[in-house]
Amino acid sequence: MSSNGRVEDLREQGVGDLVKELSSQVSTLVRQEVELAKAEVGEKGKKAGVGAGMFGGAGIAGLLMLASLTAFVILVLQIFLPDWAAALIATVAWAAVAAVLALKGRQKMQEVGNPVPEQTIESVKEDLQWAKHPTKSASK
Repeated sequence: MSSNGRVEDLREQGVGDLVKELSSQVSTLVRQEVELAKAEVGEKGKKAGVGAGMFGGAGIAGLLMLASLTAFVILVLQIFLPDWAAALIATVAWAAVAAVLALKGRQKMQEVGNPVPEQTIESVKEDLQWAKHPTKSASK
């Protein structure tokens, strides 16, 4: 059906029918926007989960750093160095692991960006513009 035929059909309908159809279309539009927002937030949530997992790994590595009396490494280093130097080297190694995991976790969290559903907001803005000026949008 051509758009011209659609306009003629709308002109033949009563005001009540037009309001009913408009209400139905607005309801459908709102449902679609909500679905888009859910999908967008879910996608960002998955990325945030990866970054949070890396922060968890950094936390474990940090605990190991504090308790860095890793027996094998310290005992091996004690052969060549004083006890305090062996313990310090093990501590520095765990600190490096914690730092790398923390930096990677931070990078993943920054990739997520703003958790606001940006596509949905943009789509709603367009819908509002169309609602204010439907004839301008129809000519596009």
